[in-house]
Amino acid sequence: MTLLVILEHDRGKWSEANDEALTAARLLAGDMGTDVHAVLIGDGGLDLAGQAAAGGAAVVHNVTAPMLTDFGPEAFGESVVQLVAAESPAAVMAVGTSRGNEVMAHVAARMDLPFVANCTTITPGDGMWSMTRIQWGGSLLEDATLDSGDGPKLVSFGHHAVVAEPAPAPGAGTVQDFSPNLDESLARTIVKGRDVQEAGVTLSTAPVVVSGGRGVGSAEGFEQLEELAGLLGGRVGCSRAVTNLGWRNHTDQVGQTGTRIAPEIYIATGISGAIQHWVGAMASKRILAINTDREANMVVKADYAVIADLHKVVPAITAEIKKRKGL
Repeated sequence: MTLLVILEHDRGKWSEANDEALTAARLLAGDMGTDVHAVLIGDGGLDLAGQAAAGGAAVVHNVTAPMLTDFGPEAFGESVVQLVAAESPAAVMAVGTSRGNEVMAHVAARMDLPFVANCTTITPGDGMWSMTRIQWGGSLLEDATLDSGDGPKLVSFGHHAVVAEPAPAPGAGTVQDFSPNLDESLARTIVKGRDVQEAGVTLSTAPVVVSGGRGVGSAEGFEQLEELAGLLGGRVGCSRAVTNLGWRNHTDQVGQTGTRIAPEIYIATGISGAIQHWVGAMASKRILAINTDREANMVVKADYAVIADLHKVVPAITAEIKKRKGL
């Protein structure tokens, strides 16, 4: 009886989501009384076996095939299905990123088994498992049970639902190569090329995010947020209202239909905090809201709040940072 955890990488580049995946896998495997087996699919995966072992993996399954040159949900899903047939694990899990959930959905469909996505807690049992999972974009927590019959349990933990922690001790990390037999038709959804839009820290990985809402007033009003974010080594985000007004690109949107973030601090300026926006920001370690409306949802839920005009507060913060940095 083993637990397979699917890890993500971009052509050999480790994904930070894997630290969450391995943390969750260690906890779940401990409750199951079994070992963690990591799964790395595609070119470059073998180079990350050491990191998987450091995260507690007893075995690392290196899945390769001529087709697996880049991410492809259908090919990845079929690869996992064939690995499951060979290894007979008790459960297969991933972190609920867009890739993780997509691959797990393909696995479930191909195996005709139920899949429970975006869990916050999982309690294994004899046959029946119970769990709490995120529903409706984070506005609802649902208690559910999972019965897979004789098949493995298929689950994912919600992205940022588990705080990544280093393993108390590394796993053996024994590498086992696996080569699935993939039909050529599965190549229709494999990434063939990429256009790099920007380099450096991204909105989803930035340690500091400074966001603006309708209260910023205009596209030009975001210049002060850009300056503040630059001083703090962060990125600028925005609300959906801002993208609807055409002030910022959709790639800057924080929210349920935008980017979900988990910075050390989220500075929300002029944002009311509709539930869709809150879903994207709620994993932030600390939230500072700057708003003239003390009853705004973002203000009420924030760790810290400044009830004042952002056009006065933001320049004051920027000036103080420059002073302390001697700029």
